[in-house]
Amino acid sequence: MNHRPIMDAGPGINFLSLNKERLLFSVLGALSVPEIVRDEILRKARQDQRFAAAERVWKRLPPRLMEVLPDDVTDELAAAVQRISGIPFDQRIRTSKDLGETMVIAHAVVAAEAGEHAIVLIDDGGGCRAAAFEAQRLQRLRNASHSVGSIRLVSSITVLERAAGVSTCPTGTPCERSTRDSETSMTDCLPCPTRSSCLCPAGNEPRKISASNTGHLPVDGNQRAT
Repeated sequence: MNHRPIMDAGPGINFLSLNKERLLFSVLGALSVPEIVRDEILRKARQDQRFAAAERVWKRLPPRLMEVLPDDVTDELAAAVQRISGIPFDQRIRTSKDLGETMVIAHAVVAAEAGEHAIVLIDDGGGCRAAAFEAQRLQRLRNASHSVGSIRLVSSITVLERAAGVSTCPTGTPCERSTRDSETSMTDCLPCPTRSSCLCPAGNEPRKISASNTGHLPVDGNQRAT
């Protein structure tokens, strides 16, 4: 079973503020966001005039296109958040930094552990690495004959390339992205058409999401959400 793709705030702010929601849905279909991500999108839209359109677009999205996932604590969600962030759920939920991407990954993990195949739309490099670590963990469980699903990563670049009909990376090889330095890490999350789960290149150790440098990849190539 396939779960609705789960979107982080960065892609949401950028696509919605540029009135490109139709492009987003045409590539990924109906989406979902955790409650904290919805709140972050609306807060950013109200605080920064550059992204004001995001709130107007959000308010006219029907539930059939955008589902809000409750962040109410459950045993499964709490376990996922603690594994991803390294601290208990009740502590992590009180710290706003990177909380949205943590909850995106955690909801995807809960769905995957229930046997669903989840896609996460994240631009932040740290979030990509954390999601990749969870995807690899799930792959190991499947290899050990556990009945779990999978997590697949996509980014705003993925959406734009698919909309433009581009099926391979600039290197000409699917599922490879340059990791020349940490500043390019937000472009490391392209899906591989020949694998069930495309994993972003990660460092030697998975990074806990608690104090990363957040960044929103602008879909028009000119703006950068801050």
